[in-house]
Amino acid sequence: MTMAKAAVTPNPENQKKNRIQVSNTKKPLFFYVNLAKRYIQQYNEVELSALGMAITTVVTIAEILKNNGLAVEKKVLTSTVGMKDESKGRLVQKAKIEIVLGKSDKFDSLMTPANTAASEPAADDKK
Repeated sequence: MTMAKAAVTPNPENQKKNRIQVSNTKKPLFFYVNLAKRYIQQYNEVELSALGMAITTVVTIAEILKNNGLAVEKKVLTSTVGMKDESKGRLVQKAKIEIVLGKSDKFDSLMTPANTAASEPAADDKK
């Protein structure tokens, strides 16, 4: 019983500031895409992780960022994690993925137009 609890309880040492744990039920896809952009801007890389059915969401987020030239793939890890199934009361294996994306060379130049467009109306207000 203790081993199952250890597998489910997150280890505080593993909680990185640039990690996004993706759920496919809690937030819309572009919430995660925009959060990942912000993390790449702050930390130069982002780690996306998900379990089970949310894995497809993580892969989609990574592909959107790569296809738009904002990120480069650094590392992809897959594994299984033992978790306690509440309904059956037993240990089940869940698939897990972790994708580390780094800042692309074009990231800053691609992000600048969006930032300047948002600040232009503020400049007009001062006139």
